[in-house]
Amino acid sequence: MTVLHQPRVAWDTARVFVGSVHDDDLFNVLSSEIGELFGPAWQALLGQTRERLRWATDQQPGLVEAGLWRVRLEEKLRGRPELAEPLRSLTTVAAGRLRQRATGSTLS
Repeated sequence: MTVLHQPRVAWDTARVFVGSVHDDDLFNVLSSEIGELFGPAWQALLGQTRERLRWATDQQPGLVEAGLWRVRLEEKLRGRPELAEPLRSLTTVAAGRLRQRATGSTLS
């Protein structure tokens, strides 16, 4: 059995959330999955994050949003540790898609 470091899962997920803001397909998948895992209120929060970051011209707002999401997710995972594995899996897949798109790779 693999032991997950919940703060690491939270930080990785927060970074993926911020990184997916400009990728409509990926963001919609993440939003839907977060709604399934944590409920519609969390899905709405993610949508608000997207709206705040969509037109940002520097990285500062993204860093702030990533920090806010890290804290939210860490707190949630403390109370619901069973969500760490599905969240880690989702984050791993999403981060891979972000890397592929950033490098222009078409490999799956």
